[in-house]
Amino acid sequence: MGLKVIGAGLPRTATWSQKLALEQLGLGPCYHMSEALQHPEHWPLWERAARGETIDWEDIFAGWGSTTDAPGCKVYKALADRYPEAKVVLSVRDPEKWFASTQNTVLGDNVVGFHGARGSLGMVEAVGWGSDPRLRDKAFMMDRFHSHIEDVKRNIPAERLLVYQVSDGWGPLCEFLGLEVPDAPFPQVNSTEDFRAMIAARAADGGPIAGTH
Repeated sequence: MGLKVIGAGLPRTATWSQKLALEQLGLGPCYHMSEALQHPEHWPLWERAARGETIDWEDIFAGWGSTTDAPGCKVYKALADRYPEAKVVLSVRDPEKWFASTQNTVLGDNVVGFHGARGSLGMVEAVGWGSDPRLRDKAFMMDRFHSHIEDVKRNIPAERLLVYQVSDGWGPLCEFLGLEVPDAPFPQVNSTEDFRAMIAARAADGGPIAGTH
């Protein structure tokens, strides 16, 4: 099948809502960090890719129609080269709110500990979302946020790229993808409160993290 949509947006830019929207549009299943965490056979591949080694992307994405969030956003350019017909969606949000959200969710100590306890921390570290102390530094993270956006804009032709805020709803996304707007509300999930409640529940029952980003 091959990827049809590549999500280049960083974690905590409403990538879980975007995942559900793409699946609702028939462009799923959509590979997100929550799927990566449930496929430990993929972890060594992501670690190799993070080291710059060549891997066959079909070993991960065979059967998937789209991707959002990390780890995919880390290698958006390699994926765009491997799937030249795929369109690229760069989800963005207010940088200050983005930084606050990362600190209160995916970069919280409880989440890093969760990954470590379940053996996935190596993969998460490799793709840039682990325990590196710089991830708590606002100046570093804000630079990372802005640099990533400029990097995507520089590397992906404008006609292939949508810079997108999910608060804009179905319209821009469907127009870009050439699809009709569904007769349903745009998914809005995984707020900071939702995330914290989910992590507490998963930690209690020992299950995998779902919808982490």
